[in-house]
Amino acid sequence: MPKKTDTRDRVLKTAAALFRSQGYHATGLNQVLAEGGAPKGSLYFHFPGGKEQLAVESLQLSGGELCEELKQTRSLDEVIELLGKRLVESDFQDGCPIATVALDAASESEQIRQACDSAYVSWERVIAGRLEQQGIADAEALATTVLAAIEGALLLARTRKDLAPLRHVGEHLKVLVQKER
Repeated sequence: MPKKTDTRDRVLKTAAALFRSQGYHATGLNQVLAEGGAPKGSLYFHFPGGKEQLAVESLQLSGGELCEELKQTRSLDEVIELLGKRLVESDFQDGCPIATVALDAASESEQIRQACDSAYVSWERVIAGRLEQQGIADAEALATTVLAAIEGALLLARTRKDLAPLRHVGEHLKVLVQKER
């Protein structure tokens, strides 16, 4: 029986981090292997579909991780705090784990587009569930609005290297949600 290694997981996590900060096209496979400490031959062994498969699986990993974190938060303030903390800790290099690739490659690859969409849909479901618990009638539509506003705020915060846009959007979203109750 072959020895089990953590090579696949290391490569996947490294790719997720690089795709998040650099995008799909700026992330090279040699860079993923070097930073993941993996031998060259391991990439196509673990990811026979190449870079596209690696991107899809890394998006699924990153999207799933954030979805689980969103499930653990109790309020919009906690979500904003979580996302802001990630921005600061990465010196504003890491925004949304999906957006950079979605903007960069989703129009070129149906598999990548679907992986991005699945992540966004999973986050919207978490948000809609919370809004439904608060008695909001059209929770799904409001969840889309909340997610879109936060995505835009992350982009502005990352671009400006300032959490103010994220905080402003968070405050206005609280008012909007309150009005919908």
